[in-house]
Amino acid sequence: MGNRGCGCRLAVSTGVPTAVLYGSLSLFVSILHNVFLLYYVETFVSVYKIDKLSFWVGETVFLIWNSLNDPLFGWLSDRSFLSSPQSGPQISSPEVVLKRLAALSRNGPLFALSFLAFWVSWARPGLQFLVCLCLYDGFLTVVDLNHNALLADLAVSAYDRTRLNFHCSLFSALGSLSVFLSYCVWDKSDFYSFRLFCVALAAVSALGFTAVSHLLKSRFQKEARLRQDEALKLKELCIGQSPLTQQEKPVTLGEYLRQLSKQRNFMWFASMNLVQVFHCHFNNNFFPLFLEHLLSDSISASTGSILLGISYIAPHLNNLYFLTLCQRYGVYTVIRWLFLVKLALSVAMLLAGADQVYLLCIFIASNRVFTEGTCKLLNLVITDLVDEDFVVNQRQQAASALLFGMVALVTKPGQTFAPLIGTWLLCVYTGYDIFERNSIQDSAAAMASPVSGQAGSTVPLRQGCFYLLVFVPISCALLQLLAWSRFTLHGRRLQGVKAQRQGTQHGHLMDVKAV
Repeated sequence: MGNRGCGCRLAVSTGVPTAVLYGSLSLFVSILHNVFLLYYVETFVSVYKIDKLSFWVGETVFLIWNSLNDPLFGWLSDRSFLSSPQSGPQISSPEVVLKRLAALSRNGPLFALSFLAFWVSWARPGLQFLVCLCLYDGFLTVVDLNHNALLADLAVSAYDRTRLNFHCSLFSALGSLSVFLSYCVWDKSDFYSFRLFCVALAAVSALGFTAVSHLLKSRFQKEARLRQDEALKLKELCIGQSPLTQQEKPVTLGEYLRQLSKQRNFMWFASMNLVQVFHCHFNNNFFPLFLEHLLSDSISASTGSILLGISYIAPHLNNLYFLTLCQRYGVYTVIRWLFLVKLALSVAMLLAGADQVYLLCIFIASNRVFTEGTCKLLNLVITDLVDEDFVVNQRQQAASALLFGMVALVTKPGQTFAPLIGTWLLCVYTGYDIFERNSIQDSAAAMASPVSGQAGSTVPLRQGCFYLLVFVPISCALLQLLAWSRFTLHGRRLQGVKAQRQGTQHGHLMDVKAV
């Protein structure tokens, strides 16, 4: 029925299944983005020697751009879908999918090219930091929006979407292997090998986007031509008849925002996801710091490399199991379980203390596994919100890219807040400033515990990193459990929304064929 029929029919066509091709696009994003997240701060701070003011200015500008470009690109992509089904010409599902794929084929290679701009010094560090961040995030946003929107456009049922997400997780796990390899060539004193490695990754990504987009477009073009031929025949049958309905005025951005603000599920989800984005990027940005100051004296460099790689690959592999749980218990229940597990593990680590090396290794890795695993499931929730928006506001087509963009408008600031708040807390609590080369000696000489009554007292850097490691997930889990308890789009309500969306699309097709 509707989108589901289109997606399933194409999935079983000759050649590579559509679900596999769709999932492979995640590979070409993850091989670059994991390396970017792990090394961009370290590169500009330790290699290019960016000053503190330029770093904060760049992150602040990036915060604004990072928040605004998602709804901007989403609006440009989906504004024609916001009218009701009776207003304007009908847009078929294959045409929507082809529009997404055309955007991916154009912007995928440009995204790979923007990734390379980080690893060669071509301007003053402050200027390069700002330009590279905004350019990279712009292309990443277009790629992510259209790729995520396809998840809602290719299928409606929870089963089909879970299957698509399964392949995304599988290929994302393969893409995380780039983290293993990057650790072998990363050397702050000799950047040549790392640059060659990044060039190779960018070439694989650009070629992959081009090839897979071409294969998918060739499939959906056949479907689109069939729909166009059917529409021409129906139009000939309708010659001389008066229009069934009057043309309606298109929905403006202001009207769309008012419609969205009335959807309480969207607001509660966005609040929860803001905390989730913050926690995910906090883990990414401070993982090397935690390894260095909590475990470097107790584990070898090879063990650190293995732990780093596992922390990036395990979330995707574990997500394959989470997706099977979602099919049995529902996405809402599985996400709530993950929040509870994150809270329980953090409290247990706090009680165990910083001297339990093996527990620290397990906790640092598992913290990323459960946090990133939750992030991978949230796209399924957003597709459910797309269905609710389609039904409640009687859209002509589901404005999936725009809704993904509006979620990002609220939640992406967490990506910028993570390094800013993390470095600020570390500096206030321990006296360690990552921008000052001599601050680590000052921190190491600090008292082992805060002195009562002294406002300027600090704790050792290792103890401060430990408190940062455990208190951040505890705080995030409590806030997320509070917001998630108010989210109601699950169970019978979700089943009703999906039934209405599938029934609306199927009913409309039946009406057209009967003319």
